[in-house]
Amino acid sequence: MTEITDFINNDIKPLRITDSVSDAQDLFADYPFSHFPVLEEGIYIGSARSEDMELMDIEKTMADLRFGFDRFFVRDNALWLDVLEVFAKNETNLLPVLDKDNKYLGYYEITDIITFFHETPFLKEDGGIIVVEKGVNDYSMSQAAQIVESNNGRLLGLFISEANMEKVQITLKISLGGMSEILQTFRRYNYNIITEHQEDAYLNTLKDRSDYLDKYLNI
Repeated sequence: MTEITDFINNDIKPLRITDSVSDAQDLFADYPFSHFPVLEEGIYIGSARSEDMELMDIEKTMADLRFGFDRFFVRDNALWLDVLEVFAKNETNLLPVLDKDNKYLGYYEITDIITFFHETPFLKEDGGIIVVEKGVNDYSMSQAAQIVESNNGRLLGLFISEANMEKVQITLKISLGGMSEILQTFRRYNYNIITEHQEDAYLNTLKDRSDYLDKYLNI
């Protein structure tokens, strides 16, 4: 499988602290980026925002605006889920990449990372997705994995998809194994099933019809 670092891009050189607002405006006019990195003597000092550049005096330089830069980045050893998280938290479509010594290596574009995500087994392989929920102090990722595997399921991936002060939701993608048995085991361990799997829906339909038949026979 392709490594995420294969998507580090250097096609467009970063802005320099001595570049003018006019230079930045030209860059953002040519490319649909929300942000772009700015370097001072080769060191990353932050990312200029496209919408900010539209409002600035074109004679000003990046040095004049440095205290307004966003300072998000990822390391070159960051996992792809961490990379997606930084993209989402900063509402950006471009993410600077630094090494452990803070050397600027290039940038990730969100479209490339989404492409990478689609190549992972979590999305690429066939399987069923379920979402389970439990108290924030009671859930266990290892227990969730064990429940799947103890029912002969093969876990393709799992992650915390939602969380608050009280509850945590875990999304799992599963291939093989009996989904009904997996869901029943989650219930025995007091997990709330958020998704309605087809097999679950089928059982609910049978129950509804059985209840209807009982009522009919008792008339």
